[in-house]
Amino acid sequence: MIVIQNLKKQIGQRLILDDLSLTIPSGSIYGFVGENGAGKTTTMKIILGLLAADSGTVTIAGQTVKYGDSKTNQNIGYLPDVPAFYNYLSAKEYLALCAKVSGLTQNVIAAKIPTLLSKVGLNNTSQKIGGFSRGMKQRLGLAQALLNDPKLLICDEPTSALDPIGRKEVLTILKNLKNETTVLFSTHILHDVESICDHIAILNEGKIQLEGALENIKAEHNKYYELQFKDTADRSYFLKHTAFGGQKKDSLTLLLPVLNQEDSGLAIVETLARLKVVPRKLKLVEPTLEDIFLKVVAK
Repeated sequence: MIVIQNLKKQIGQRLILDDLSLTIPSGSIYGFVGENGAGKTTTMKIILGLLAADSGTVTIAGQTVKYGDSKTNQNIGYLPDVPAFYNYLSAKEYLALCAKVSGLTQNVIAAKIPTLLSKVGLNNTSQKIGGFSRGMKQRLGLAQALLNDPKLLICDEPTSALDPIGRKEVLTILKNLKNETTVLFSTHILHDVESICDHIAILNEGKIQLEGALENIKAEHNKYYELQFKDTADRSYFLKHTAFGGQKKDSLTLLLPVLNQEDSGLAIVETLARLKVVPRKLKLVEPTLEDIFLKVVAK
């Protein structure tokens, strides 16, 4: 478990992290969500001991992270947003070099590298890294980050520059790591988080705006009915003769709250029939993570 308490970091006149606190459960895939410049990378550098916080603490499995001290990094794997490689090596040669630098024995290296290359889908390529696509390089970076069997894998914007196929490949690998290790995954691509993460934190201007299990967070944000009329006259007539209230989405569309899914839907349909108003569209909408993010950040 990773516990972050009251982190503050200021660079020049800008407050990057403002009393940031969060807890990352062991075995979770944790989405660290925020716009570019929100403070995600700064937080990760502090977790890795690469940057000193002005105040606050980070503990990993009960051990306090200290700036410049690599002890807590022994059980961490790290994938930066743009990993660097020796392009004249093959994937196998590169991982063997990294493994030797990490102090792994030859027997361990011989057994581990084929397994890792298979895990990231690079076991059948012999070409040099210089000929890899961006997605292949990102998957190789994941294999490198997993060399030491980390208890925590930190991925900083791992899909931000990938095409749809490359994104899907990386996300599948991360999803398959659930319960093997704890994954801290920063991104501004909300669909990626929604597809693989079980816990999230929304960071905005250095502050945690929302944190918790994704399932619980989505359950706390109510569903609603989207009712679209054929013209503004129908919309005005409906509003004048009902007490549903709701929120105006555009000139033709109302967003109506759901108090009880079955009863609310039936009441809307019965009211439309009574008023002899034929809508263009009526559908039940479950808020996406993007909806929740925009609502939280706008507060």
